Amino acid sequence: MHPRNVWQAMSRPGFLLSAWPWRSAAYLLTGAVTGAATLVVVVVVAAVCGALTLVLVGLPLLAVAALGGIPVAGMERRRLRLIDRAPAPGHHQVPPDPGLRPWLITRLREPMTWRELGYALLFAGLLWPVDAVAIIVALFLPLSVVATPLLMATVGDGDEAKVLKQWTVTTWPTASGVAVLGLLLLALGVYVLGATAGARAGLTRLLISPPEGELGAKVVELARSRARLVDAFESERRRIERDLHDGAQQRLVALSMTLGLARLDAPPGPLADQLTKAHGEAGAALAELRELIHGIYPKVLTDYGLEEAVADAADRSAIPVDVELQLPGRAPQAVETAAYFVVCEALANLTKHSGAQRARITGGHRDGRLYLELHDDGRGGADPAAGSGILGLADRVSVLDGRLALTSPPGGPTLLRVEFPCELTRAADRSA
Repeated sequence: MHPRNVWQAMSRPGFLLSAWPWRSAAYLLTGAVTGAATLVVVVVVAAVCGALTLVLVGLPLLAVAALGGIPVAGMERRRLRLIDRAPAPGHHQVPPDPGLRPWLITRLREPMTWRELGYALLFAGLLWPVDAVAIIVALFLPLSVVATPLLMATVGDGDEAKVLKQWTVTTWPTASGVAVLGLLLLALGVYVLGATAGARAGLTRLLISPPEGELGAKVVELARSRARLVDAFESERRRIERDLHDGAQQRLVALSMTLGLARLDAPPGPLADQLTKAHGEAGAALAELRELIHGIYPKVLTDYGLEEAVADAADRSAIPVDVELQLPGRAPQAVETAAYFVVCEALANLTKHSGAQRARITGGHRDGRLYLELHDDGRGGADPAAGSGILGLADRVSVLDGRLALTSPPGGPTLLRVEFPCELTRAADRSA
């Protein structure tokens, strides 16, 4: 596997004979050149904007000049590929709308733009001289020492040569020895170039492509993907409910009616008995299908909202349940669906495991949060990790930035509380 950056390459034996010393030298040399050019541009732009500020023309130019770090950072990300092949994304936000104005507003408001501007100023004022000094000390000076015999043969007419313009060499053996020393210094300088280039690249990546920005972007995208999956799941649930309600259920109703009419027309006997039995089976299948449809996605939730859906679920519970839920409007559809199924799962667990005689559901909307609480007088000791289904509902609640808390000490009572951050809309607006 080829090394992805100069630090990995320096740890290998063939570093001196690889392309990485040349890449390091190219990175530092281009950094010195582009940094000096950036310094000139910064000085010119600052002078022009300062002069035009007197006539109030330079203020908009200053705002535009704040975006100057974006092209500098883009150029630096491309230069990073010389010694670091790992991608260095910019983590810029996507404008909400197309066009120049939304783009400008987004760029001026996001922290990454100002981070890149700060890097551009640091690059123009401090970093490029470091690149230049590293190139001179680690590359040009050793090369000039290596070239001592050549200088003695050309400039010195074979009599003498100046080493770094400090020491005079007058014999060929001495010149050859100095050249060998220069080769050793050049080998050492190559490692200095690699270390300097690696440190510069690490600093550049930290400033213009911070790891927390990449992690934050991944977290945001993960949250969005989870929300999209929940929406897709709910859409598919509603489609299945609609297809069963409008398709299979209507066919079973028609079949039950046909069997009922045939039973009335048939004379008493074995045929009438079979028709009666078939009519009863069709009725039972229709009842089971209606219960299945209601469990997939209750129509009362879509038509009347969370209050009526929770009241309907309480009415169908085998344990008496008092409902005190007051909502002045409709919550978002995803929130209503998650809250309803939390209630249904809690009531199912209540019936199977709690031994409770009575339960109570309370809730409302306060401080921008919809909350529901389910109390029972059962034996307690509920464990979400024991396969009760509450853990899966907690995951669904967390997708919507909600919280689910269960308190169930041994001996009871049990309290289940769920909260969703949301704003309510008027019922009329939702129905429209």
